[in-house]
Amino acid sequence: MNTPKRYTITAALPYTNGPVHIGHLAGVYVPADIYARYQRLQGSDVLYICGSDEHGVPITIKAKKEGISPQQVVDKYHEMIKKSFAEFGISFDNYSRTTAKIHHDTASEFFKKLYEDGKFIEETNEQLYDAEANQFLADRFVVGTCPKCGFEESYGDQCENCGTSHNATDLINPKSAITGNTPTLKETKHWFLPLDQYQDWLRTWIVEGHANDWKPNVLGQVKSWLDDGLRPRAVTRDLDWGIPVPVEGGEGKVLYVWFDAPIGYISSTKEWAERTGKDWEPYWKDEDTKLLHFIGKDNIVFHCIIFPSMLKAEGSYILPENVPANEFLNLEGNKLSTSKNWAVWLHEYLEDFPGKQDVLRYTLTANAPETKDNDFTWKDFQARNNNELVAIFGNFINRVAVLTHKYYDGIVPSPNAFSEVDEDTLMLLKKYPQIISKSIERYRFREAQNELMNLARMGNKYLADEEPWKVIKQDEERVKTIMFVALQIATALSILSEPFLPFTSNKLKDMLGVNSSEMLWGNVSKENVLLKPGHQINKAELLFAKIEDVEIQVQLDKLAASKKANKLENNPEASGVEPLKETIEFDDFTKLDIRIGTILEAVKVAKTKKLLQLKVDVGIDVRTIVSGIAQSFSPEDIIGKQVTVLTNLAPRTIRGVESQGMILMCDTPDGKLAFVEPDAKIVNGGRIS
Repeated sequence: MNTPKRYTITAALPYTNGPVHIGHLAGVYVPADIYARYQRLQGSDVLYICGSDEHGVPITIKAKKEGISPQQVVDKYHEMIKKSFAEFGISFDNYSRTTAKIHHDTASEFFKKLYEDGKFIEETNEQLYDAEANQFLADRFVVGTCPKCGFEESYGDQCENCGTSHNATDLINPKSAITGNTPTLKETKHWFLPLDQYQDWLRTWIVEGHANDWKPNVLGQVKSWLDDGLRPRAVTRDLDWGIPVPVEGGEGKVLYVWFDAPIGYISSTKEWAERTGKDWEPYWKDEDTKLLHFIGKDNIVFHCIIFPSMLKAEGSYILPENVPANEFLNLEGNKLSTSKNWAVWLHEYLEDFPGKQDVLRYTLTANAPETKDNDFTWKDFQARNNNELVAIFGNFINRVAVLTHKYYDGIVPSPNAFSEVDEDTLMLLKKYPQIISKSIERYRFREAQNELMNLARMGNKYLADEEPWKVIKQDEERVKTIMFVALQIATALSILSEPFLPFTSNKLKDMLGVNSSEMLWGNVSKENVLLKPGHQINKAELLFAKIEDVEIQVQLDKLAASKKANKLENNPEASGVEPLKETIEFDDFTKLDIRIGTILEAVKVAKTKKLLQLKVDVGIDVRTIVSGIAQSFSPEDIIGKQVTVLTNLAPRTIRGVESQGMILMCDTPDGKLAFVEPDAKIVNGGRIS
């Protein structure tokens, strides 16, 4: 397959009613950045564009809550988001905004072209209206029950539970988000894009034409929409914040945000072209250009059905080659929620972990929700840094740099005859660009990054097996060859790591004293020597530093505070109380055999922090029970204590010890563990019923 030399890569426009969080990064911006950086290293002509999405109802709602203008809201978050992206190393060629004049002009021209070509349907129909607020209820101004899944807090434009996009009038039991009133219906005129006219074309183009190269989650959602039957979709709204409808009769109306927002990709391209003196049209109108949209799964319908239909209706634009949408990222087992502050905000991360952009990039890629929702935990973040970046990648580079300075004053030695191991290692090294490319080209970034780490593992194994620190005492000439080979691996890592770990790549290239502009992807497989004998490398530096428990605890405490403040457990009366589990039948309850027992012995389980091994007299016998309470209780303090035991739980081996029951515990108001114990002493074996 001939790789196109020109790429237009778009990343979903972030909405400027709040900062960017790790869910946005994992779903859209990190994978898009990996792909853009990779294609640049291939020598391709890459245009990677984005911008702030600054229109729509949520902006006006936030402005009303804060008592400021919508423009003040978007100005605040646009600057915050743009600065965070830059500091995090997201390599946009242009980052624009939809309140810019060039965007207003571009979106207005696009609308007028479709209007003049007769591509719209003009209809007067009834829309939801709040008489007290004296306005129509578009999109997020109304909530109600989703007509598809029954979710009771669906918005007027989209259900966040099932992802279905719909019109406000489709909602069951709608309520105004402004006053809480039940809205009435009132006539108003709007323009509609007749999506039903594009249904057969969309099925042929996507479901049949891209069945083998688009992701299953994207194809599945598109097919579901098409199977349900497409209907005309309004492209205008009765609002005062947005791009005014630029035709006669459009007074008091604006373009629907999901009509105007994707045109932001085009206007951002125009802005880039004006700034650089280049022509924007080949990036959107040349069939040799490969157009890619990186998005989250909640935007599939807009990028695979609505925007392509708009482009098809306009007639002069290319269509996306692929739309590699990701699923959602959760945080510590719970869905990310901006309203509940259950998130890791990018601007706060950059303050809390200065210089560690690549650690977050690495962790988010390793846990990327490519095929299903995935979870980010701070403990995993710490482990991936300490056990992988520090112990594998960083350890190899440090060994190579330190030994090169120790043995040769930092000068690359001339190799002698290569052993079979050397030749096999260099041969495998040349294959890694193709191995990693194969994964990246299929948008499998987790897989690609793992292959990069396999190269670092290969380097570590090579040094560990060849042991230059020992061989130097007997055969100095052999060590020259070993270090020469190790330096080639290190140089390859400096190139191949750039899409995933750009800050690390630059640091490593500086350490090796190589010119970044000369270090292209193909060099690794084509060049026999990446770092020539006699080349002087610079002083060794640590690429990564360990992250300590105290740093992680700060983040966990921050989340705990958010959970407490927002009562994430869904108990409206008191924070800190677990929500009800699913309903069980009475027969299920009668199967539980719960008895009172007395702890006779308690010792810590070796090599663990949380586990105690207990001997408990439960009346009918003495049981061995392993319980995760070691961080809350000392063994000597609980001997003789009466506890509640689930005695008929199937035995389970924990750290080599068979546990024959479970001690029942509860949480105290201050978050500590407490035993469920009787008020007065009860005979061992006494049943709880």
